[in-house]
Amino acid sequence: MLGRVDIDFSLVLVIATFLCGLGWLLDVLLTRRIRQRHALDLVKYATSPLAPALRTEPPLVEYAHSFFPVLAIVLVLRSFLVEPFTIPSGSMLPTLEVGDYILVNKYAYGLRLPVTGTEIIPVGKPQRGDIMVFRFPPRPTMNFIKRVIGVPGDRIRTDVNGDLYVNGELATRRLIRQEPAVDPWEMYFEENLGGVKHTTRQEAGSENRRRVLDIVVPEGHYFMMGDNRDNSKDSRYWCSQSELTGCIFNPADNAYWGAVPDRMIVGKAVYIWIHKDPGLNLPTFGRNGPVQ
Repeated sequence: MLGRVDIDFSLVLVIATFLCGLGWLLDVLLTRRIRQRHALDLVKYATSPLAPALRTEPPLVEYAHSFFPVLAIVLVLRSFLVEPFTIPSGSMLPTLEVGDYILVNKYAYGLRLPVTGTEIIPVGKPQRGDIMVFRFPPRPTMNFIKRVIGVPGDRIRTDVNGDLYVNGELATRRLIRQEPAVDPWEMYFEENLGGVKHTTRQEAGSENRRRVLDIVVPEGHYFMMGDNRDNSKDSRYWCSQSELTGCIFNPADNAYWGAVPDRMIVGKAVYIWIHKDPGLNLPTFGRNGPVQ
């Protein structure tokens, strides 16, 4: 999950930009001409208490002039180029830690309209192994981040051992460390997903929580999983065994889940630019670097 406030900031930014732009346009087309006409009469109204008001812009017009350029630039940058996000949960451990501030490439998967997510200029498509930010299908105002495991047409199979199969091929894993050294309860693997190597985390004794499934990713959808495999709400859960698009309703979370439709794509996570542990802690730069 990215961010704890359930607010569609893109929608808020679009509305604010539109209102400021509308105010600026109306001033150019209507009120500015009226003010200029009154300015010609300032000589005879010089001693009137109305004179100061005629010389200055109305507050709303002044605010619109001041904020519109800033809002427009921010809207363009975060909608089509790059957008910052914060990692508030551990579902992507060890790749992304709680407190990581990341940058998301907004054009890697095509230029998309803000709010609706409609693709207007195709650029590329998500690939297996990418770390992708997307809007949570049951609650589109929330942003999630997971790794792309399956693209349209892929057959995905998982088992209680934590093994992952893509189109019948095992995503090989190599144990790189376990903690503690004696009677370990957490294990870290280097997983090879079709040539994309990354680290995943599993917990001993979590077999009963692992979802066993065998499904085909439908067209226009992407199968997502967290790197913290035993602690991630993702496409493995609450999907029907026979058809991914017919997901099971989960009363505990009051939501449907499953594969991510293309229209929910936000962008590709590309860089960790700062890290700050929760609470009264100073930011650090030791984790700066590309997201892999």
